[in-house]
Amino acid sequence: MAGYSWRNIIVITLFLLVAAWQYFSGQASQPPTQATTNTSVDLASSTTPAKTLAQLRAAANDPNAKFWTHIQGTVIKNLKDDQEGDRHQKFLVEVAQDLTLLVSHNIDVAERVPVREGDLVNVQGEYVWNNRGGVIHWTHHDPKGRKAGGWIELKGKRYD
Repeated sequence: MAGYSWRNIIVITLFLLVAAWQYFSGQASQPPTQATTNTSVDLASSTTPAKTLAQLRAAANDPNAKFWTHIQGTVIKNLKDDQEGDRHQKFLVEVAQDLTLLVSHNIDVAERVPVREGDLVNVQGEYVWNNRGGVIHWTHHDPKGRKAGGWIELKGKRYD
């Protein structure tokens, strides 16, 4: 019986030594962290494909730019609603450290999205050039069925 208990002690000691070595050498696996409402910009920029970022950066210098796109970014500011004509909810999304876009969401057609500064959002809509980097609109279904329609996704809920 005494030999069995020494074997257990040796195995446990070896296990602890390996675990300590991994921890102190930085090789210990850490559980993935879940995104919160204060998601960093690095996360936002890493999840929007490089091809999309390149297209958006090029479009910022092209007054004729207009195309459908899908982005993910961090809400950095809520703006006042546009009350002229169709009402639009407006907010700024930072897609990368050097790229901020205005999202203009028609709240006469779709439900208001309860975004707060720091929220991570997915947005699909039509990009249109403006002199501040661009705006994404058509972030809702098309009530007349002419366009594919877009959406905004926040915390797993899709608003369209």
